[in-house]
Amino acid sequence: MKIYGNPMSTCTRKVLTTLAEKQAKFEFVNVDLGTGGHKKPEYLAEHQPFGQVPALEDGDFKLYESRAMIRYLDEVLPGQALTPKDAKARALMEQWISVETSNFTPHAMTYIYQYFFAPMRGQQPDLAKVEEAKPKLEKCLDVLQKQLAKGPHLLGDPFTLADICYMPYLGYAMGTPAKAVIEARPAVATWWKRISERASWKTASAAPAK
Repeated sequence: MKIYGNPMSTCTRKVLTTLAEKQAKFEFVNVDLGTGGHKKPEYLAEHQPFGQVPALEDGDFKLYESRAMIRYLDEVLPGQALTPKDAKARALMEQWISVETSNFTPHAMTYIYQYFFAPMRGQQPDLAKVEEAKPKLEKCLDVLQKQLAKGPHLLGDPFTLADICYMPYLGYAMGTPAKAVIEARPAVATWWKRISERASWKTASAAPAK
C-alpha cells in the first residue's frame, strides 16, 4: 500500500493517524507541495485529478479524498475498529464527520491559513476574514462542547473516525488565536488534550517527508 501525501497536509495527517491506529505498514511517497508536485501532469493523471493530497494506491485500487480513504482503511485493515458496528452509532459517527466537514473545518482553516500558511508565503493575516470566521467557529464549538460534556469522545467511550477527522485542524488551530476560542469550551479543550496524546497522532503529526 502506498500513500501519496505531504506530512504538513491536514488531510494527509487524517490518513496517517488512521494508519497508525491500525498499526499498518505502508509506503509513504512525499508529494512536494512547495514545488507543485501535486499539480504535475503525472500526479494529476495517475493519482488525484484535482491536484490535492493525499491519494492511496492499494495494489491496482486507487482512491483519493481523505475521508473516503480513512473509511476504506478502517474496513480493510486488521486492528481495532474505528467505525461502530451498530447502525445508529455509525450514523452518529457520520453526523459528526459531516459537522466537521461543513461547520468546523472551513472556519478553523480560516485561522490556520491566515496565521500559519499566509506568513509562510510572506503575507500578513487578513484579520477581516478571521473576524468573519470567528462567530461561525464559536457556534460549532458550542455544539461540540455540549456533545463532549457527555463523554470522552464524540461517540462517548469509543474513539472513532469522527474524532480523527477533527484532529489535524485542531492541531494547527491551537497554534493560532483560535486556541483561546477552543479553550473557552472546557470539554472541547479536554477532548483535544486527550486525543492529541494518542500515539497515533504523535506519529502522524511528526511524520517526516520521505
